[in-house]
Parts: sequence; structure tokens; C-alpha cells
Amino acid sequence: MMLRPRQIVICTSLAVSFWLLATLYIRFMPVFVTDPLRGDIGFITSIPVCWLCIWLAIRLARLEPQQILAGCMLVLADAMLIDGIALRWFHAVYTTDERTARLGAAWLLWGYGVSAWIALFVANRRASRHPAC
Repeated sequence: MMLRPRQIVICTSLAVSFWLLATLYIRFMPVFVTDPLRGDIGFITSIPVCWLCIWLAIRLARLEPQQILAGCMLVLADAMLIDGIALRWFHAVYTTDERTARLGAAWLLWGYGVSAWIALFVANRRASRHPAC
């Protein structure tokens, strides 16, 4: 089932919001990506944050079970595109330090991967509860 225009707008808005929050995290709390212990903790604690982001996308965009993957992938793709543009041409948005930018980018990639796996898991689980007619 395709996404409705309203759902596309909501998912795109969420992508921009999630991107902004992650950017602010890297910019104003760089120690949580650069410090070895805090960076590891940041990777681990991002798992429930990714779960929350997927849950918010599903709830706020009112995604039906068959739309979960499409909606969540739209959020992820939009946020990744913004990150790609920002990291390539406007990296000072995150930081002026190359090491912080690299570790921040690693954390972002991790978050996108975790979010994609969570979206797949949730979509499969919901689809098995609500098989297509």
C-alpha cells in the first residue's frame, strides 16, 4: 500500500526533526561520540532511541502494517540524504574537528542501520498479526 501525501509530509518532517536532533547532539555534546567509553555507551543507548523514532514514525504518520517499511525507509532515506549533503558540503554544522566528524558519522550510520533493522522487525511482526486479504 502506497503512502498518502499526508503521510509523506509527516515522514519527511520527522526526518528533518530527527536529523536536527542528531546534529545538535554531535555539535553540543561531542564528548559522547569522541570519548571511548562514552562513545560506546552512546552506541548502545541509541538502540532504544532508534526504537522510539520508529515507533513515533509509525504512530504520527498513522502507518498501516503494510506501510511501515515504506514510511520508515522514507524517514531514514531523507535523513541520510540530509546527512550526506551536510557532511560533504556543510560539515561545520556538526563540528570543525575532523575526528569528531568521523566518529559522529559512524554513530549516525550505526543509528540508521539499527533503525532499519527495527523497522523491518516491526513491519514483519505487524504483518504477521494482520495478514493481507
